[in-house]
Amino acid sequence: MALAPSKTEASPDMAFPSPFQAWIGGIRAGSVTSYGNNVKASCRWIAFNAEASGVLGIVALECEDGGERTVSQLCCHSDVVTDFDFSPFDQLLLATGSADETVKVWRLPQSGQNMPSSAGLTLGPGEGPVDMLQFHPTADGILASGTGKRVTIWDMEQQQPLTVLDSHRDQLQSLAWKRDGRLLGTSCKDKKLRIFDPRVSPAASQSALGHENNKDSRLLWMGSSDCLISIGFSQMREREVKLWDMRRFSGAMLTVALDTSPGAAIPLYDADTGLLVMAGKGENLLYCFEVAAVQPALTQVTQCRTEGSTRGLAAVPRLALDVMACEVLRVLQLADTALVPVSYVVPRKEGSGYSSPSSLASPGSATTSLSASTGPSSGFASSPSQKSLQSILGPSSRFRHAQGRVLHRDTHLTNLRGLSLTTPGECDGFCANHHRVALPLLSAGGQITILELSKPGRLPDAAIPTIQNSVAVTDLSWDPFDPQRLAVAGEDAKIRLWRIPEGGLQETLQEPEAILQGHTEKIYSIRFHPMASDLLVSSSYDMTVRIWELSTGQEALCLQGHTDQIFSLAWSPDGKKLATVSKDGRLRLYEPRCSPLPQQEGPGPEGARGARIVWVCGGDYLLVSGFDSRSERRILLYQAQALRKGPLSVLGLDVAPSTLLPFYDEDTSVVFLTGKGDTRVFLYEVMPEPPYFLECNSFTSSEPHKGFIFLPKTVCEVREVEFARALRLGQSTLEPVAFHVPRVKKEYFQDDIYPPTRVWWEPALSARAWLTGEDGQQRRTSLQPADMTPVSQAPKEAPLRKFVPASVYLEEKSDEQKKEELLSAMVARLGNREDPLPQDSFEGVDEDEWAKYLAQIILVGAQVVGRAFMRALRQELAASRAAADARGRSERPQSAAASRIIGISLQEAQQILNVSNLNPEEIQKNYDHLFKVNDKSMGGSFYLQSKVSQRRSGAGAVLAPSPALSTFSCMEFGRAELEHFAWIRQGGEGAALSLCVNLSPCPAGGESEGAAG
Repeated sequence: MALAPSKTEASPDMAFPSPFQAWIGGIRAGSVTSYGNNVKASCRWIAFNAEASGVLGIVALECEDGGERTVSQLCCHSDVVTDFDFSPFDQLLLATGSADETVKVWRLPQSGQNMPSSAGLTLGPGEGPVDMLQFHPTADGILASGTGKRVTIWDMEQQQPLTVLDSHRDQLQSLAWKRDGRLLGTSCKDKKLRIFDPRVSPAASQSALGHENNKDSRLLWMGSSDCLISIGFSQMREREVKLWDMRRFSGAMLTVALDTSPGAAIPLYDADTGLLVMAGKGENLLYCFEVAAVQPALTQVTQCRTEGSTRGLAAVPRLALDVMACEVLRVLQLADTALVPVSYVVPRKEGSGYSSPSSLASPGSATTSLSASTGPSSGFASSPSQKSLQSILGPSSRFRHAQGRVLHRDTHLTNLRGLSLTTPGECDGFCANHHRVALPLLSAGGQITILELSKPGRLPDAAIPTIQNSVAVTDLSWDPFDPQRLAVAGEDAKIRLWRIPEGGLQETLQEPEAILQGHTEKIYSIRFHPMASDLLVSSSYDMTVRIWELSTGQEALCLQGHTDQIFSLAWSPDGKKLATVSKDGRLRLYEPRCSPLPQQEGPGPEGARGARIVWVCGGDYLLVSGFDSRSERRILLYQAQALRKGPLSVLGLDVAPSTLLPFYDEDTSVVFLTGKGDTRVFLYEVMPEPPYFLECNSFTSSEPHKGFIFLPKTVCEVREVEFARALRLGQSTLEPVAFHVPRVKKEYFQDDIYPPTRVWWEPALSARAWLTGEDGQQRRTSLQPADMTPVSQAPKEAPLRKFVPASVYLEEKSDEQKKEELLSAMVARLGNREDPLPQDSFEGVDEDEWAKYLAQIILVGAQVVGRAFMRALRQELAASRAAADARGRSERPQSAAASRIIGISLQEAQQILNVSNLNPEEIQKNYDHLFKVNDKSMGGSFYLQSKVSQRRSGAGAVLAPSPALSTFSCMEFGRAELEHFAWIRQGGEGAALSLCVNLSPCPAGGESEGAAG
């Protein structure tokens, strides 16, 4: 889906006019406080709240003959117009509601004639200002209006109310008809969502607790389905979206927190595409989500930055869309001086013609956004491979599936009381190392509590030892090379150094180890040098940056050149350079040992509300977080050696009041961004080439945090593939948060995520050595445990075929082919027996003839045989076993394989053949007779022929069937019994058999026995 809202984001290969040509300018939008959308559109006209009270601006949706559109005025009411709506059945019919308690219906002209001076219909006055209006979606002449605590359903033809819905206990905030017109839903200031069937009862048929905050909320139906969307605020004033199913209306199916913006949301839902477009009043961000009620899921498709702040939002009817350009949705943004159309288009090849709705993919399935701040898309539906998909969508981060989780409660520090929430914006709020954490307190005297991370649990209610800093704390930092030394900056322009006893504070500290004096104004921030010991830098309101040598307690260097407040400063990873960002909108790069003036300067963030700076990508780039001129939070990437050229990339995140605090993990190149009072932590992998920022999963907490500090890499649990750990400061708790990457082979050390890390706790040189011009480099160490093998050295596993080729399913086989394959499989199975077959050692049957008989047995062995045959077969086997037992040990035992195949002894065969001596001529005579009478062409059975051959093999000559079996001359196996054939031969039960009994005389003159099935 392409998005073309502004001149900087237009796509040259889309059939769009230039945005300023499409804009409708020359308007003066009013700033009306109401529950309406402030702008509506039909296929012919656009209506919007004008600056004058009681007046709507009217302008044509499409310009005629390429000319300019004229904005007309419709003087509607004597008071403010609160809401209005176009009829879905008459594009010229407009209903307006006002604070003068009346509803008026107007018929607008077909083209550019004068606007009507009087309403065609007036309803009311009512019992209060009309807050909202909406026409019925399926019935002409039905209109719903909301006033105070009740909804009135009007019959416009009769000019009378049909019913009044008055179950609300507080002010109505929104109403919405279901697409089929059967039900009506409302949201109310009492935090309840209600569903009405107006034709059945004026009372609500269902109700549920919606959003926990009673600020402005909206309710929308998802087309004709039983699902709804509500937008409101949580208890922590966080804007959120909830999905509901009226069949299970007791609770929301899905709740998604969006941001902490204070503006009331204006949502628009398109049931045909499943897109939810939303903007906040007074904001310049336009969100687009794909809503799926089945999963349920809410996926962000795009995030568009508009030129001006939003006064109102409206959707253009689908009949007015440019279907030949595959436009699936068009939104009109009402700005202060213009109406801005924003089109959502599914890309198609040029000249591909009209695409029917069924052929248009959903917007989330084929999304290419032109905005730098686009959210994740759901991918293309038909991608030949992951590689080709990546070539279309661009690279993805190794950490895109990173997950953050709060560790078990046993690791938390709880019952924190009296925390200071008034530290300056330049301070992180608290600081921590791998042993302990320092938290400023609200009490007088600048007290600081020191808590040991090795002693989690609930703090006592009694007072605990603290540091008495004597003045309010402005910033504080632990010495990376001395975990017991804490530097604290105060409002009195002094820096105090405190030494914490081993094992933590046992008593209150009142005297610092040293005091650094030199600044003349309050200090902003302090940072220790990353390479040299006993070296500290500080910035102050006196517009200077000073570098201190702690071993002597003296100022070593003073940097000049700032003209306004210094927001942030940062040492380069090698400790050679220092970068600053200030309120004057400038970035400055210093080489302190070379000059007190900046080596380079460049443009910084436009906003003056606050900024932070950090070095990334090995010290070659600078990342700055700040605000733009419209207070949108954004991050900017600069090349350190080319600050004058401006940022390489700018990424807008959201609108929130707090400054983003960045933490950069140099081992993984992932930057974490969050602000005080936020509930979300953004994660991006930073790259030195386009697209520069690769979005990863963000971490969201249930309540806002007062601070978010990351611990050293050495505390991470590498066995759980944890690559970062932070401390989250809540209202009264301190919780560890672990960020890890899902991996399958967690038993191996993930050396692609854990490169050798810098030994940050050992200085590379002393402060004096650095000041005299020396440079050092810290050694690196591996985080690999001794008992783990790197995943790069794991044995390679042969790839398993995960699917059967389509050719296997597409190939159609004939019955003959299936028979041939089955025959081959059964023959192969018989050929795999370890014991030799008895007939291999006997004479009397040619091998070619035996193969023919065997094939006949297998092919015809699947035809239906009756239960009587099974009973007779079991009798035969039972008699065979009894005869074998009676022979005792005098006879040579048969092998297991022979017993399974033949099933009878030599004596039994002689009895069945009715011969006393093994005379080949007599046996051959009986064999010829029995084989002939059991021939298939004469109504006999191949199965009995196989039994004849089987007994012939057992006796060394032709065998005759047993008396029980000779009675059955017409037997057929069913095809369904083929795979059970071997089991049936051994006396198994369960086969469905049919039998035809044929009584024939025994060839040797014996009496024949009949058996009935």
